[in-house]
Amino acid sequence: MTLIVPEYVLAQREAKAKAEKAAKEKSLTERIPQPTGWRILVMPYMGREKTDSGIYVPDQSREREARATVVAYVVKVGPLAYQDPDKFGGEAWCKEGDWVCIGRYAGSRFQIEGGEVRIINDDEVIATIVDPDDIKTYGAA
Repeated sequence: MTLIVPEYVLAQREAKAKAEKAAKEKSLTERIPQPTGWRILVMPYMGREKTDSGIYVPDQSREREARATVVAYVVKVGPLAYQDPDKFGGEAWCKEGDWVCIGRYAGSRFQIEGGEVRIINDDEVIATIVDPDDIKTYGAA
């Protein structure tokens, strides 16, 4: 028995398959979520792979530390972030490429290929920092 499918349905299926293939061919940086409005996309700091004394830190410990960290790298800034002059004085608190301190439970967390990311509101940035290793979290050695 043969199923008769209208031409427009076949065209939709082909277009969808082509779009999915094109999306998978993009690099990870092109596929990361784009923050909307006043939101900021940050990636929590994983910590160093090796201690000052030369001991390697297991990935599982580094991942657990990243979940509890208050330090994050600013990946993307939404188009409306820091646009309220009454709230921010006309000056952005951070920009893409900065290291920032955020609240331990700030933002929405989700996994992407390459690790966990968070989307936070622009007013959840507590401070900017130069070196993420300067900030110690609870339980850090």
